[in-house]
Amino acid sequence: MKIVGVGCGPGLLTEEVIATIAAARLIYGSGRAIDLAAAHIPAGCAVHEITDYARLRELPAHAVVLSTGDPMLAGLGFLGGEVIPGISSMQVAFARLALSLTRAVVVNAHGKDHDAAVAETAAEIGRGRVVFLIADPAFAVTALAAALRETSPHCRIAVCEHLGYPGERVAVGTAADPPVPVGDLFVVVAGGF
Repeated sequence: MKIVGVGCGPGLLTEEVIATIAAARLIYGSGRAIDLAAAHIPAGCAVHEITDYARLRELPAHAVVLSTGDPMLAGLGFLGGEVIPGISSMQVAFARLALSLTRAVVVNAHGKDHDAAVAETAAEIGRGRVVFLIADPAFAVTALAAALRETSPHCRIAVCEHLGYPGERVAVGTAADPPVPVGDLFVVVAGGF
């Protein structure tokens, strides 16, 4: 099985990813991942939208599984097989903010305990790190800001939405005056930057 990162938005496929998709005969992916790869899927290739993530390990060895962003950043890289990296939302967010990745630490709040993610983020910022927080639509940036006001009141917070898409939006504020997401596809960067 090949796990292929299709980037976090349109036009972010690498040449290796394009070649792998073009040679595929069986593809699985989320609706968004399939849309990102659609221009390179060959005629006659069987394409299936993933409906049961629990059964992905049962796919045939020749399957190509599309993962949004990079498969190793909270993606489908855990499935094993050959992993072909993609351009992650972390790479794009840090590029848009002109931040080096060398101070970065990842906190995953997508489908996870949001309170624990907020506490982990505050602790990492206290260590001088810049946190890349993978959010889900229910994640409250205001709760993160409230927690950071206590320990790091001048901390900067960026909400990066729809990265790579025409409606991309990057809003930067502080713990005292945080940006608020307007959509449901966003990540957060927080720290001393």
